[in-house]
Amino acid sequence: MRKLLSLHLLLLITAGQLSAQQSDPEKTILHNDSLFWAAYNTCDVEGMLKFVSDDLEFYHDKGGPTYGKEAFGKSLANNLCSNKDFHLRREAVAGTVHIFPLKSKDTIYGAILSGNHVFYINETGKKEFKDGLARFTHLWIIRDGQWVMKRILSYDHGPAPYTNTRQAIKPGAAALKKYAGKYDGKEIGIITVVPQESTLLLTAGKKQYILYPETATSFFLKERDLVFEFVLDAKKKTTKMVIKENGNVTQEADKLP
Repeated sequence: MRKLLSLHLLLLITAGQLSAQQSDPEKTILHNDSLFWAAYNTCDVEGMLKFVSDDLEFYHDKGGPTYGKEAFGKSLANNLCSNKDFHLRREAVAGTVHIFPLKSKDTIYGAILSGNHVFYINETGKKEFKDGLARFTHLWIIRDGQWVMKRILSYDHGPAPYTNTRQAIKPGAAALKKYAGKYDGKEIGIITVVPQESTLLLTAGKKQYILYPETATSFFLKERDLVFEFVLDAKKKTTKMVIKENGNVTQEADKLP
């Protein structure tokens, strides 16, 4: 009798799970998806593997295919999560994520989750910055009463678009004269700075950039997260230029006599 009651209770629980999975698949998948990416962002490999099937197929347009849950876990551990001083943080692009239920005779057996996401690079001692943009398509199926990812497609990888939020001031041409001259960029060679009406024209090799003043000594590009800070001595003379990208110093250029 006890065995029959236990079996009956198990069947009720399983039926309840399936009913819940089918009644609101979107809510369940989005919840599981959030837990999967939370584990990804903290390099919790075991946490990620809870949401994938044993026969997982992972297709990446840069890194190639990976077959099976075990191989997927090893790839994560040996690549993405192998350096404690470097990791990625993923974030879905608002408004791009959509779910499409899959049915067989009016019974939901799976769903397709797709959208766009951006990735941020985190390195020890450096400011986090947005690095890339990609598309994703995930096939979720119900297996043994649980939603799991059976197929993962990661594709159309490219640079993340930059949106400038800095505001330019208008210091006037006279205030910009002290920055005119040549600077030794060491790695990129000689940099030439020429004042214009309210901006600076910077030439490095064959490339030219317009620098917009954010403060009296700090200038920026509108098309990239590049900032140029000029260092002055006690006599208000320019001694060097500090170049920052994504908030991190990438180069210093001394002003030439």
